[in-house]
Amino acid sequence: MAKQVVTRTYTASIRNQSRVQDDLDSLGFAASKLWNVGRWTCSRIWDKIDHIPTHNELTTYLKNHERYDDLHSQSSQRVLQELAEAFNGWYGNRQNGDTKANPPGYRKHGDEHPRSTVTFKQKGFKLDTQYDRVRLSKGSNLKEYWSDFVLCKYQTRPDVDLSTVENVQQVKIVWTGDEWELHFVCKVEIDVDEAPGEKTVGVDLGINNFAALAYEDGHSELYPLNCLKQDDYYFSKLIARCDNSDSEQATRLNQKKSARRTHYFHTLSKHIVQRCVDEEIGTIVVGDLSGIREDEENGESKNWGKHGNLDLHSWAFDRFTGLLEYKAEMEGITFEQVSERDTSKSCSCCGRKHEANRVERGLYVCDECGTVANADVNGAENIRQKVSPSSPNLSVNRSNGWLAQPSTLLFDKETGAFAPQEQVTS
Repeated sequence: MAKQVVTRTYTASIRNQSRVQDDLDSLGFAASKLWNVGRWTCSRIWDKIDHIPTHNELTTYLKNHERYDDLHSQSSQRVLQELAEAFNGWYGNRQNGDTKANPPGYRKHGDEHPRSTVTFKQKGFKLDTQYDRVRLSKGSNLKEYWSDFVLCKYQTRPDVDLSTVENVQQVKIVWTGDEWELHFVCKVEIDVDEAPGEKTVGVDLGINNFAALAYEDGHSELYPLNCLKQDDYYFSKLIARCDNSDSEQATRLNQKKSARRTHYFHTLSKHIVQRCVDEEIGTIVVGDLSGIREDEENGESKNWGKHGNLDLHSWAFDRFTGLLEYKAEMEGITFEQVSERDTSKSCSCCGRKHEANRVERGLYVCDECGTVANADVNGAENIRQKVSPSSPNLSVNRSNGWLAQPSTLLFDKETGAFAPQEQVTS
């Protein structure tokens, strides 16, 4: 076994809920009010100059606003950061053809502001693990005197001891709908297995096959999004029949759709990591999709086609890679992300780069060396080679057609597992 420091979030109940709830309510309401002030500011700037302010710009605009001082300064900064991220996500969706995407709304529920999550960074809380207490700072506007704070008594799961973690980086108060709870974001030292081997696998994430894997020893796998596409179609029809897209019924349908997607991501990431253990993989190399919306040549928004644009932004690539990294590290497997630049245009055999070689979505034909490959597998192999160049044995294995004939594994809803295409019954 080896030691590794990782980030974990632990949930804790608040033992003195009745005593601190009013104070926590005031913090949650304050966060919602600041969000709404920031939301109005973003709208005003957008209307005047067609510009979405960044997190730093919002902080500069609002740091002297009365609502900013309702929370600790770091907590206020986090609220505005979340707002800026939400606006940028909406704008990215609209740029890429999603005409139904709406900007983040105001946080109102009837005549009351809802209770928003409040994040306390290291200067905003003080943790006492001896007596299971955490002191949360109020903003100057909510203090009755200069040292005023909220003292919460917490209780974690029996297997969690915060005194043994490397450090607690953040504390969040989260309203569950009935009461407040605490989330501790920690650095934790854990035991992980030794790496299963020294081989590498490349993973290419995309809008047709969600994942394509290229293994170092010369075989490949595809994971199409058959079940998620079916869910998108099924739930879209049901939601369209609702009287209002914001109705309780539509909300429940969206939650169910989201839960199915989350289950798929968890199952796929677990399956891939287990495959890596079976294949004695020591390093997973994944393409970095942070620039997927922009054209490599001029930085402008790419056009993936109407359905491609909608699908692209409905998938949480970052969410999936986070799950994959988390599960890989538990098995001692190294996780690396590399740039995807030119991986779809270059031949993984000879290195020839030519955009016309990708003759259609699923096929790559090199006009230099004659290689015929599944386009996604070719991309995955290029991603893998950025960390581990091809071995002589792999060059020989290419002749058996593994680049052009990957195994296809579909998600079977009846069994909740992935199986080769011909074995799937649903």
